[in-house]
Amino acid sequence: MPVVVVANPKGGVGKSTMSTHIAGYFASRGHAVMLGDADRQQSSRLWLGLRPPVAKPITGWELNEEGVAKPPKGTSHVVLDTPAGLHGKRLKEILKIATHVVVPLQPSVFDIFATKPFLDELAASSRAGKFKVGIVGMRVDERTLASDQLQHFVDGLDLPVLGFVRDTQNYIQAIARGLTIFDVAPGKVERDLQQWQAICQWLDA
Repeated sequence: MPVVVVANPKGGVGKSTMSTHIAGYFASRGHAVMLGDADRQQSSRLWLGLRPPVAKPITGWELNEEGVAKPPKGTSHVVLDTPAGLHGKRLKEILKIATHVVVPLQPSVFDIFATKPFLDELAASSRAGKFKVGIVGMRVDERTLASDQLQHFVDGLDLPVLGFVRDTQNYIQAIARGLTIFDVAPGKVERDLQQWQAICQWLDA
């Protein structure tokens, strides 16, 4: 069963946006999806509460401070939104169940270097075959110098950049209604769906 952990110890990088959209993608494919929220802000849980009954179902996953419980039978895909500052024992417990780790990263010098020790740790675990790790550039245009700088930085870590998610109101408007770009008419979010193609292929592999 795929268990996708969305993590970055730095706050404000787009973890909840990424988590809800991965869950929305899996749900759009007909999977039985659970979305867990280990963040105290509970942004993903709030989003689930806004999700309309007509949308593809996504179930909430209750987490506690003692550890991560196994999802109930019948679940086929799990997505876990994690808090800023995740480290130590809590991080290790979460990574034990991960099959995929997605790291949202904004292409600024501050974000890149704040995240580097975390990426080094993930890269070592990935090489040991514990889980796959991929980076997604958030709020960036892949045609800019910023995206080139992010790619250059990641090349030294031997981790793949899965794609880039642009800064657009499409995400804000969808999330405000408990939806994702996978829940709206494709013609309205065509460019965004194109950006997600490589990310989705990696998640499905």
